[in-house]
This record gives sequence, C-alpha cells and structure tokens, in this order.
Amino acid sequence: MKGPVLHDHHHRDTGRALIWSLVFTGLFVIVEALAGWSAHSLALLSDAGHNFTDALALLLAWFGVYYGRKPPDETKTYGYHRAGVLAAFVNALSLLILSGYILWESYRRWREPRQVDESTMLVVAAVGLAVNAGVMWWLRRERGSDINVRSAWVHMFGDALGSIGIIVGALVIRYTGWDRVDPLLSAAIGALIIWTAWDIIKESLNILLEGLPRGIDLTSVVAAMRECSEVLDVHDVHIWSLGSSTHALSCHVLIQDVPPSASESILRGINQVLAERFHIHHTTVQFEHVNCAGCPIENYKGAPL
Repeated sequence: MKGPVLHDHHHRDTGRALIWSLVFTGLFVIVEALAGWSAHSLALLSDAGHNFTDALALLLAWFGVYYGRKPPDETKTYGYHRAGVLAAFVNALSLLILSGYILWESYRRWREPRQVDESTMLVVAAVGLAVNAGVMWWLRRERGSDINVRSAWVHMFGDALGSIGIIVGALVIRYTGWDRVDPLLSAAIGALIIWTAWDIIKESLNILLEGLPRGIDLTSVVAAMRECSEVLDVHDVHIWSLGSSTHALSCHVLIQDVPPSASESILRGINQVLAERFHIHHTTVQFEHVNCAGCPIENYKGAPL
C-alpha cells in the first residue's frame, strides 16, 4: 500500500501547486490588463492575454491531474490518463489562436503608433516576471514527467521571457522615445507563444493518435526483446502512450513449443526488460510456437515489426 499512497500524495501536492499558481496568475491578469489599458500599451495587453491563457492552462492542468488519478472503471478501463493530454492539446490550440490575434493587432499598432506610459510597463512587467518565476518554481518537479504540467510550465516560461522583453522595451521607450517598440514587442510575444505551443501540440497529438512515445525507439525495443532467453523472434509490435508517462505495448513473440510453465518464465523476462530499459509496464504478449505454427523459423525472420 505504500506505493499507491505516496503516488496519491504526490498528485495532491501537484494539485495544490496548480491551484495556488492559478490564483496568483488570475489576479495578475486583472492587474496587467487594467495597467495595459491605462498605459495604452499593446505589449502589456498582449501579455495579459498570454497570462489569461496561462491561467486557463493551469486550470486545465489541474483538471488533468484530478482526472488522471481517478481509478479505471467499467467504461474507462485504462483509467483517465489522457485527460491531462487532452487538456494540454486544448491549451496549445488556444495559444495559437491568441497569437494570431496578437500579431494582427501588432501590425495595426505599427501602422498607427500610440504614446505609451513606459513607467507602468516597467513596474507591471517586473511584477509579472516575479509571479511567473514563482509559478515555474512550484511546478519544476513535475514538468519532466507529465506533459500536462509541462504544458503549464512552458506557458509560464514563455510569459517570463515576455515580461523580460517588456522590461527591455520600456527602458528603450524611456531613453529613446521610440513608441514603435511596443508593437514590436507584441509581435515578438506572439511569435514566442507559437514557439512554446508547437512542441506541446506535436507531443499531445502524437499521444492522442497512439503514436510511438517520445524517447522510445521501436527497433531498440524489438532488439532487446529478441535478446531475451528462449525468444526466437518478435513481430507485430505496437507501442503507444496511455498518458504522458504511461506506456503500453502489444506484440507477438515466437518461441519453441514449450509447456505453459516455461512460457511464463519467458514472459517474466520480457516484461522485466521492457520495464527496466524502456519504462513500459502495460504489456500484452501473444506467444506463437514454432511447431504449432507449422512453419520453419526462417519464415518469421525479418517479419514486419
């Protein structure tokens, strides 16, 4: 029982971090939007929009963590692992839509520049940098193992870079008076949003389409299985992700015509290799016996993976 209890506690800590991050980010969105309107700064308004999607990302990430820890049931026999992946995909799509709007507004502001209050830009961007840095610190432990939390962390990282850019832009406006730096910053933030979202879209879509998990090489997995004792050949191999860090495999394994007790030990050896070397813990292995198949082993060599 110790493992499941610790795992559940781990998810509860992640959920609390996401909730507090959502509260601080939501409050900052309101402050930054009001400040951007008052200072006539498109860069601040764009960053407020970016922060709003950050808040949405955190909310969806929390939902993903909540549903991800729900146990399997009669209709969701694998559980709810992909709830977080779906949330990450929706997050990334919302970012692309927002970035398109920001780029269009930047173009309009470039053609018709407006005077900007650089002091407000400077103060609000500095506060924003502190908020985003704090949220990134809270989420730092989970970003490597959960695409959903990593999606939220990437949102925050991109917005922290945006805050740094606004600080630099405010200083440029203060010392040069060049107001067109404001739409330039907005366009840069829009491009940054696209960059931060694209990787999440690719990975989450790959999981939803049951593609090969990131970091796993199909040829290496098959070669490792073929090295297992008593395994003659492996084919019809399929590997996919149930969630961001939960992988599954199904395959056919050719062995000699042996009694069930012997095939059980072969299965344990295969599962041990898959778990230790590739972190694949959900497996479905169908054994094929040489004599039962009625064909020499040469017919199986080089069969499609």
